Amino acid sequence: MKSLAAFPAAHRRAVRCVLTDIDDTLTTDGRLTASAYLAMERLSRAGIKVIPVTGRPAGWCDMVARQWPVAAVVGENGAFYFRHDEANRQFVRRFWVDEAKRAADHVRLWEIARTILADVPGTGIASDQQYRAADIAIDWCEDVTPLDEAAVRRIVEIATAAGATAKVSSIHVNMWFGDFSKLAMSRRCIQDVLGVDIDAQPEQFVFVGDSPNDQTMFGHFPNAVGVANVLRFRDQLTQPPAYVAPSEGGDGFAEVADALLTAR
Repeated sequence: MKSLAAFPAAHRRAVRCVLTDIDDTLTTDGRLTASAYLAMERLSRAGIKVIPVTGRPAGWCDMVARQWPVAAVVGENGAFYFRHDEANRQFVRRFWVDEAKRAADHVRLWEIARTILADVPGTGIASDQQYRAADIAIDWCEDVTPLDEAAVRRIVEIATAAGATAKVSSIHVNMWFGDFSKLAMSRRCIQDVLGVDIDAQPEQFVFVGDSPNDQTMFGHFPNAVGVANVLRFRDQLTQPPAYVAPSEGGDGFAEVADALLTAR
């Protein structure tokens, strides 16, 4: 992982879209700061599309797509993308699987969740669960006393042993059934929204993230950047970002935006 300052100016000028995690990437201590929001606004006004790619729920993503200066939002770790088509005054929702499949999966996921709550003391159901459409989020750090790495590993073990996918974020372990992911839905979203193949032209994108569940995105995009708090997970990253911003959270995201905009 190199310093953000090592990101070549010519490569920064080629970027046309910024994909970004939300929690602890855009936010700082759980809050969206003015600097991070302004950074999104500045990128958007400069013609650089911004697309949050997050584990947060459908209810939150509805608001993000409508009210933030973004082109679209990928939510629940790739279960869907939403976008507000301002020209046609339409709100577009694209899910990976249909409603019936999501409902059936939820029954199985709640069985796993109950096992985790009984087996791993201190865990809780994420407070945003009621707004979710496709996954279940186990809280290990947001609204509960933070658990240690062994407890988080146990959560993942229980989920995966039951056949679910489990990804660790900086606050939750998200569980779901199916082959969707942040990368898979980003691929579909960007093809639909921008008409670009991210596999053929990955250099046109920057992904900004902070935690182990961002690894597939870090690995796919050669210009991926971690905000400084990604260094807390250095030992857990098999696919680290190419660059690291000097600051943590929203301030780090603002530094990435500055780097892209000043190169222009």
